[in-house]
Amino acid sequence: MLIAGLLALVLAANYYTQISAVMLFWIAFVLTRPFGATLGDVLTKPHEKGGLGFGTIGSSIVLVSILGVCILFTTLKQRRLTVAGPSNDE
Repeated sequence: MLIAGLLALVLAANYYTQISAVMLFWIAFVLTRPFGATLGDVLTKPHEKGGLGFGTIGSSIVLVSILGVCILFTTLKQRRLTVAGPSNDE
């Protein structure tokens, strides 16, 4: 939760502050390593040790599914923007 909260702060800083986008990128980049390791531990550890007990194959399926949803979302969003065309505000 701590790492996820810090990543959320970086995201908020990107939209609501004038902090350099390059610096925020590198902060987020560094934070993703412990976030991924923690997520992997939670997915693979058995219930007795505080995890979800998916094992390596189950957690791979979960992560591939999340990746697929993200790809689908960005693809659909891009198509929607392409079909809508440029706005008249320009």
